[in-house]
Amino acid sequence: MELQIEYFSVFGGLGWEIDTGKPIELLIKELILEKFTLLNEKIEELTLGNKNNKRLLRALAIGDRKIFSAFNRAGLNNANGGAALNFLQEKGLIQIEFSREEPARSLNPHGKLKREVARHRISHKVLFVHPFVRFWFYFIAPFNKEIEEKNFDNVLNNFKIKQYGYTSLVFEELSEILLNYHLRDSQIISSGSYWDAKVEIDILTITSDEKIYVAECKWTNHRVNKKELHKLMQKCESLEIKPTQIVLFSKRGFSKELESMQGKGLALYSSKEFAALVKQSSKEEFVEDFLAL
Repeated sequence: MELQIEYFSVFGGLGWEIDTGKPIELLIKELILEKFTLLNEKIEELTLGNKNNKRLLRALAIGDRKIFSAFNRAGLNNANGGAALNFLQEKGLIQIEFSREEPARSLNPHGKLKREVARHRISHKVLFVHPFVRFWFYFIAPFNKEIEEKNFDNVLNNFKIKQYGYTSLVFEELSEILLNYHLRDSQIISSGSYWDAKVEIDILTITSDEKIYVAECKWTNHRVNKKELHKLMQKCESLEIKPTQIVLFSKRGFSKELESMQGKGLALYSSKEFAALVKQSSKEEFVEDFLAL
């Protein structure tokens, strides 16, 4: 399952059958770099070859996914950035993840907020509909000229260095799907990541019966220990929420101490648990690509 998640983070959305018995770097070379001209033509078609569209996709791929910071990174303003954002959304390349942060208010009806609080802008985030599009603008687009000259060394070395950080977002998205699959008998009224000026939580899911599930996702090669549980509990305290259940997702499993604490208030999922996404029948396009892999 680790391999399938890693390969899906690169090839998801292409609709190709992928031989996961081959090293991922070799597949990137054979299926993407050596077919660069064909794939680049498709990317140009999807983006209309528009520089603003491509700059925004690049900024969203490598940044914190917040719209305003992506505009700044891409050198766009609210007007041309907003136009690019709308186009990419209508094209089905991205989707908006709306912030659930409440606007800051002074406790005194006539009082003023501190300057740093007043200046804080609530920003929505963006998710890529297809992992491959994010992969392209994260790893391929910066090396277009070198790839055209059949020089693949820098792009492959860059992938090796940044692969873990890149894959972690896809793992987080799949973790939310798995959590919601296990909550399929409940009516989910709100789900996704949560962020505000001070706190970020990978997954915050609320059901119609007012149950709250908070989760953190760790795509690392070491087992998650009790320290991560305490960090998440502190985040909940700062938000003044009492979760019905805390959920931890880990690539490589958990410490024995943490496993001994598992129960009604704590659920632990390692990579092998994602087999449930393969066994279940889902209409989610995100999961359909995962199944096709």
